[in-house]
Amino acid sequence: MTSTPARPRVGVIGVGSLGFHHARLLRGVGDAEFMGFYEAGAERAAKVAEELGIQAYASMSALLADVDAVSIVVPTPAHYEVAKAALAAGKHVLIEKPITATIEQADELLSVAAKNGVLVQIGHIERFNRAIRAAMPYVDHPLFLDSDRLAPFSPRGSDVAVVLDLMIHDIDLLLSLVGAKVRDVSAAGIPVLTPSLDIANARLTFENGAVATITASRVSRERMRKLRIFQRNAYLSLDLGAGNGELYRLRGDVDLATLVKQAQPLEAFVERIPLEAPEGEPLKLELENFVAALRGTEPVAVTGEEGRDALQVALRIVHDIERALPAFAARGGAAAGAGGTARPGA
Repeated sequence: MTSTPARPRVGVIGVGSLGFHHARLLRGVGDAEFMGFYEAGAERAAKVAEELGIQAYASMSALLADVDAVSIVVPTPAHYEVAKAALAAGKHVLIEKPITATIEQADELLSVAAKNGVLVQIGHIERFNRAIRAAMPYVDHPLFLDSDRLAPFSPRGSDVAVVLDLMIHDIDLLLSLVGAKVRDVSAAGIPVLTPSLDIANARLTFENGAVATITASRVSRERMRKLRIFQRNAYLSLDLGAGNGELYRLRGDVDLATLVKQAQPLEAFVERIPLEAPEGEPLKLELENFVAALRGTEPVAVTGEEGRDALQVALRIVHDIERALPAFAARGGAAAGAGGTARPGA
């Protein structure tokens, strides 16, 4: 990897609703020197610069000339263009999920990164969720996983299908928890409020035999982010929204022969363990990990290759839905918004 100063200089490209918080939090990461940001919208740039007391660069190239690494927080259709420019300039990058809009774009970015010896991290922030951090020590060869992510409609992220906007969070989690590649995909979904998919459900079968179901919707009345993990002799129930969960585990002293013969209360053969992890704002933890990876003190939490794997599964889901809705696919359908360009920070 390209040598990086002990206190790397970092910046942000795109300070929309999420990019604003990248800039806000990077100011306080003591192991890095925050240089400022580039935002294409002049009015937005001036507002953020004044509110946070940080420098707004007049151009992306000017920012890249002053930093060792950047956090890229632009709309998905612009990920490829912006990240390629940064990587070609020899800068390390944190790219908000998904890595790009297409596999071909992801492969090219990873190739450019390898050629220039620079680091690529993908912003799959749920890896830093308190409930996930608490559950990881207990996860042991999951056999069945069930995920639900429901949210009210928001214009942010609606430029792509809900699979690439919301569901991809859970795809990444499932891939990391199962530790195997997806063999088969069966999916369904429909547009409701946008020309793209607004609700989708998928069943994934992994090469090691594990099975997962995922539902994502951006047309829900209430928010819900829950994940259930079933494995031999144990069940984990996680509330990602609340950041907590519980483990239900078969007691070691249970006589299974007796249990089969006579009904017993649950607590007689199952122990309940509350899952706890230290407090921590997920985005701050993610940015701290990025800086630590630049300094060589921690591994990258979500590599570019892992981001590519999550995107590949997401696109398989989209394509499976399109095959079931040929008229929808013919007008651009589920993948609407996945191509073209967009202003950084829009």
